Amino acid sequence: MTKQTDNSFLPRNDPEMNVAGLVHRVRAPQTPGPHPTIILLHGRSGDEDVMWVFARALPPGWLLVAPRGLKPDPDGGYAWHPRTPDEWPCLYEFDEAVTAVTHFIHALPQQYNADPKQIYLMGFSQGAATAYALAMKYPKLIQGVAGLVGFVPEACDAAVQIQALDGLPIFMAVGVADPLIPYQRAQLCAQTLRAAGAALTYKEYVTGHKLDAQGMRDLQAWWRARQSPIT
Repeated sequence: MTKQTDNSFLPRNDPEMNVAGLVHRVRAPQTPGPHPTIILLHGRSGDEDVMWVFARALPPGWLLVAPRGLKPDPDGGYAWHPRTPDEWPCLYEFDEAVTAVTHFIHALPQQYNADPKQIYLMGFSQGAATAYALAMKYPKLIQGVAGLVGFVPEACDAAVQIQALDGLPIFMAVGVADPLIPYQRAQLCAQTLRAAGAALTYKEYVTGHKLDAQGMRDLQAWWRARQSPIT
C-alpha cells in the first residue's frame, strides 16, 4: 500500500474498499491495537479527504477512518442523502446511509484492528445528521458522537422509533449565524437529543456553517475526555 508524502495518511485501495463497503481514507496508528476509532463523516458535496482538517483536534494514536458518501452530489463531491428541497429529511430517509456505515463499522476490527468497544462518529453538516441517525437507531454500536453544524433527522413516521440514547456522549456544535442550519432548528435538534437521553455537550459559536477557533478548542477538549481508559 502506497503512503502519501507526509507518511501519516494511508489512501484507499480496492481490496480494503471491498471489505469495508465504502471508499475511504485512513490514518492507522503505529501501535498494535486494538485501536480506539473515529469515523469521520463528511457533509454534502464532500469526500473522503475533506474531514482531515479536524484531525489535529482528535486524540493522537487513535485510528481515524473517513469514508466517502454514497451518492454523487449534483454540486460535486458526494452525499449521504439526496438533497431534499424545502424540507428536513426524516429519520427513515437515512436508512441506506445508516446501513452502509453500520456495515463499515463491523468491518473495521478485521480490516484495521479497530476496538469494537471504542467506536466513535464525528460528522459535519449532513455527515453529522448521518451520525445522529445511526446513534438513534443503534446506540449500542458506538460510544459517542461529535456533530458539527448538523441537524437531527426527525422521526416523521410514528412507526419509526428512536432508541433511548442512555447517556451516550454527544458533542453538538452550532453556528448561531448558520445560513444552512437555522438557529431555531438547531435548538429543536438539541431538545430531541436531550429527550432521547443523550449526555449532550451543547456549544454555540458566533459563526456560520463552520467551526471557529474556539469550537476547535472545545472539540479537542471533548475528545480528550473520551480518552479515559474503559474499565
